Amino acid sequence: MNNKIVICLLTAALLSTVPLAEAQQAKKVPRIGFLGSTAPSSVSARVEAFRQGLKELGYVEGKNIAIEYRFGEGKEDRLPNLAAELVRLKVDVIVTAGPASTRSAKEANVTIPIVMGFDNEPVGNGFVASLARPGGNITGLSSLAPEISGKRLELLKEIVPRLSRVAILGSSTTPGDAQALREMELAAGAFGVQLQYLDVPAPKDIETVFRAAGKGRADALLVLASTVFISHRRQIVELAVKSRLPAIYFAPEFVEDGGLMTYSVSITDLFRRAATYVDKILKGAKPADLPVEQPIKFELIINLKAAKQIGLTIPPNVLARADKVIK
Repeated sequence: MNNKIVICLLTAALLSTVPLAEAQQAKKVPRIGFLGSTAPSSVSARVEAFRQGLKELGYVEGKNIAIEYRFGEGKEDRLPNLAAELVRLKVDVIVTAGPASTRSAKEANVTIPIVMGFDNEPVGNGFVASLARPGGNITGLSSLAPEISGKRLELLKEIVPRLSRVAILGSSTTPGDAQALREMELAAGAFGVQLQYLDVPAPKDIETVFRAAGKGRADALLVLASTVFISHRRQIVELAVKSRLPAIYFAPEFVEDGGLMTYSVSITDLFRRAATYVDKILKGAKPADLPVEQPIKFELIINLKAAKQIGLTIPPNVLARADKVIK
């Protein structure tokens, strides 16, 4: 009798472990790798937008999803090792915060799906075969918007009516920089503006190019996208104010740190939308089958404090079009 009771209890115990094991397997928390080239503080709004996008889809960090963050702190040569770390951790998806991060993630693996938070030229940079059919393990968001170059020059012309010379800060080491400059030159012809391209391959060159802009009698400054610039934006903003140069930037972080104006793709919107790619991939979709999406939201932000510092009055019609005005 005792033997029968023991056998029954053992059988019940074995049967009870089956749904428990299944439940534990079902509760496996997916891990996302987030790879950025700058310091976390430089892209905090973008990271928060990505988290918000996940939350809207039912993912809460620390509960049903985990995120492994890796940041290059402005040193792009660190990215290959950081990408390799994420691959060794066997994360389910890698989200990249810019072209340099995407390239490092691409070179580190060909199997883990990669979602671009943004990229200025995904096809030209060799990340995808086409926007409609990416074809590999990379997909995500493109910040490519050719019309934006003309719009930035148009805004500078509106706030500086006698605008004739514009200094362009770019970085020849940044993928897509050459194409952005070509688009800028086309727009400059229409506005009768001369461009002075100033290459900034490294942070040590920032002060030098500002002196060159002064010698070139620039009336205004236009800053193209670059990891170097976003990491050293406070220095650039301070030099622009010191030089009394009206400046338009490629990201809102510059204006939040005292810069005059930005007209750009809403990068935070792109990162929020990146969460939808992560969701689809975790549910079984392949990056090769998910078309790269282009920007749908743009934003104009103006800092009136910065305008006052350089003795500039922003026309009311320009202020009326701003999405945000910092007073």
